Amino acid sequence: MTLSMATPDTDIDLWLDQQTDKSLLRFLTCGSVDDGKSTLIGRLLYDSQLILDDQLASLKKESRNRTTGDEGIDFSLLVDGLSAEREQGITIDVAYRFFSTDKRKFIVADTPGHEQYTRNMATGASNADLALLLIDARKGVLTQTRRHSFILSLIGVKHVVLVVNKIDLVDYSQDVFDKIVAEYRAFAEPLGFKTLSAVPVSALRGDNILSQSANTPWYRGPGLVPYLEGIEVAEDRSGQKFRFPVQWVNRPNLDFRGFSGTVASGVVKVGDDVLVAASRKPARIKRIVTMDGDLDRAAAGQAVTLVLDREVDVSRGDVLSHTGETPEYSNQFQARLVWMSEEPAYPGRSYLLKIGSQVVPATITDLKFRTNVNTLEQTAATKLDLNEVATVTIASDRAIAFDPYAANGVTGGFILVDRISNATLGAGTVEFGLRRAQNLTYQSFDVNRQVRASMKGQQPQIVWFTGLSGSGKSSVANLLEKRLTAEGRHAYILDGDNVRHGLNKDLGFTEAARVENIRRVAEVAKLMADAGLIVLVSFISPFEKERRLAREIAGDVNFTEVYVDTPIEVCEARDPKGLYKRARAGEIKNFTGIDSPFEAPTNPELVLHGAEHEPVELADQLHGKLGF
Repeated sequence: MTLSMATPDTDIDLWLDQQTDKSLLRFLTCGSVDDGKSTLIGRLLYDSQLILDDQLASLKKESRNRTTGDEGIDFSLLVDGLSAEREQGITIDVAYRFFSTDKRKFIVADTPGHEQYTRNMATGASNADLALLLIDARKGVLTQTRRHSFILSLIGVKHVVLVVNKIDLVDYSQDVFDKIVAEYRAFAEPLGFKTLSAVPVSALRGDNILSQSANTPWYRGPGLVPYLEGIEVAEDRSGQKFRFPVQWVNRPNLDFRGFSGTVASGVVKVGDDVLVAASRKPARIKRIVTMDGDLDRAAAGQAVTLVLDREVDVSRGDVLSHTGETPEYSNQFQARLVWMSEEPAYPGRSYLLKIGSQVVPATITDLKFRTNVNTLEQTAATKLDLNEVATVTIASDRAIAFDPYAANGVTGGFILVDRISNATLGAGTVEFGLRRAQNLTYQSFDVNRQVRASMKGQQPQIVWFTGLSGSGKSSVANLLEKRLTAEGRHAYILDGDNVRHGLNKDLGFTEAARVENIRRVAEVAKLMADAGLIVLVSFISPFEKERRLAREIAGDVNFTEVYVDTPIEVCEARDPKGLYKRARAGEIKNFTGIDSPFEAPTNPELVLHGAEHEPVELADQLHGKLGF
């Protein structure tokens, strides 16, 4: 018989081996305010014996005058790290915690329950395999419970555990538990979760956390921790089609050119034939390079550098796939979108779309319907407010590679980003690409803008006047056109009022309608410039985002933004059409400067001070500065 003596070194090695072999489960806690999410996580950390003695002593001291369990600890203090959270007793930001049991490692995200911070909840869900959806047993299923459930389904979380918390406060009632579970299951059925379990819990008292509680003899399921230790959530992304979004071109010297990124799905091997999604250029995998040496194959989740056998045009944002298994490639698709900003979303407004490593300007072209998160009823809408979800059509400035989210969660999920603040405004999932986008191509003609401009002897351009009603935009534009005409140039004025009599007569004056108003006029102005004309656009155009959109639509046409800066008091005193008077009387709604905002340009090419000079002087200034 041989005896072996364990040494400290072998103990450490054994422990490290055990930790390495454990699987990792990422999950989040979500639900409404005060449902006990932070308390539950604190309980999990406490029961996992991850809290030091001095930390426990400090927590007990801080827990005085708070609701505590038998241990005298307010467990929510363990994860509410911000002072504002501790003062208010709510979670504001996403807090990540790590803990481990004998069978599994866990990373848990504690997400806010307040409606204002739904964006943070969605952020936490984006990296989670499973969600603990908490419900206060006294309150039942709430609006925020439904909203979070919908977002979970939207983002692709497939596994949900309904944690009916504070069961001790309803006398451990089975009837209460059963009613809540039945109501929630009826609501969640259309959301398509892969697994949905329910556990009655008292996070504060520790009921049904590590094991079944004697206080709920009617509950036959496992405790919460044993359930989390046993559930299988791993999806076989390696079994999906190969997708490799290129994050950067790796070229340390003239002899090496590789494409770095993480394999989003599937498996790639040396010798495989691949295609670049954008160009459809073929190539073959020559090497798979890593920091630890070359590989023969790489699977989903591995960060590698791929070297191709030939020089093809590949840049950041391109997607590599196997031949015959290419992703969709289009500039339009239908998607489900959750809006997470207090600034509403309007069709026609320009945002940045980020999908994988691709970032392109994009707009919501059609808001097909809004979904009521309480009833899942679909209703018509012209805009999306904070926390609302909808099915939309999105168009990007150029074609991008993507997959339906149901087929690939990495290349099918996207976010919309504000172009000025860079804040994330919305998150969505692709449903399908629109074939009509694939059927449209630009038709080239031999007579182009340069030919038409040469015939007229002028340089086509767009002069975009912005300013309040009565500021003098149209007067200056009129005088400038007269002078250009006298000089033999060809110009045309697109005036806000005139266009609304025809092209835009179907549009009102809501913010959503104003967005579309500017988009259409910008498109017309570009066509006129393409015809060789000098286009003078006189529109209030009150929003910075739409003026930027107009500039982008103009493309390579010379675009000059002219801000006619006239104080509203002067404009109102002029009131040439009597509009201010009617707006003040409440007869006109959404009037710029009165009950609708005007965002003054921050960096226009020219500023004309309408209160200090006569229109003819301003026209002279403008003519001189434009260099006609």
